Amino acid sequence: MSATDSPASRLQALFEGHRLTPTQRRIAHSMVRRAADVPFLSSVELAELAGVSQPSVTRFAVALGFDGYPALRRHLREVVPAEPAADSASYNEYQQAVEAEIANLRHLADLLADPRPVQKAGRVLAASRPLPVLGLRAAASQAYGFAYFAAKVHPDVRLLNEGGTMIHDRVDAAVHAGATALLCFALPRHPREVIESLEYAREAGLTVVTVADSAFAPVAKVSDLLLPAAVGTGLAFDTACAPMLLGRVLLEAMADELPDAQARLEDFDAKAAARGLFVE
Repeated sequence: MSATDSPASRLQALFEGHRLTPTQRRIAHSMVRRAADVPFLSSVELAELAGVSQPSVTRFAVALGFDGYPALRRHLREVVPAEPAADSASYNEYQQAVEAEIANLRHLADLLADPRPVQKAGRVLAASRPLPVLGLRAAASQAYGFAYFAAKVHPDVRLLNEGGTMIHDRVDAAVHAGATALLCFALPRHPREVIESLEYAREAGLTVVTVADSAFAPVAKVSDLLLPAAVGTGLAFDTACAPMLLGRVLLEAMADELPDAQARLEDFDAKAAARGLFVE
């Protein structure tokens, strides 16, 4: 099944073009994450899955143009094919967390069957000199990892991983130095200052590329290109294998657009060997 024909992609298409409230985006996000199961859930079960009230599910269905949730569910059974569910009854909670991350990675693989969004983002980021990379709180490590590797192929990467009033100053400095784009990693819980920083970056003329946990994340409204990758929520703290991998894929797409990327990598390897930088 291709990315454009997967259950998750069909759900995404159903939601596109609708102005959803934060609660409705939460429902939509939960449905995408459990795309194969959703056509068989009651409104009460979906409400529990999304952590909202049952009337909120009904209002969500009406916002999509249906008479109510039963009509939405009938539609989903027609357009979202059933898939065999994995038997997870014997898994303990740690195994279930791993299985959930595997499902997130499979969903990401489906999305990447159409490489054009990532390739477009790669071109936008490669053309920006300098390239600011923003990630706060839970997303700080994602931004750091991307910036660390990106600096090996991009001539000027600027990491923005500390909040506060300095972010706007550093965005201004990047714009004055010639930046045309900003890459943001945004993961839940979404800090208010990330939204404010992206609004400021766009007002300053930067194209905002965002890797987020969902196409319905709060940062979607302040992003020019949004690339979704779900996080795992089965443990006390979210797990972000899919966003990390998407960041590496995006790095690959950016490197493909930098004509001297390979030469820079070879130069680094030669210098690292001369310095005995790594223990082989």
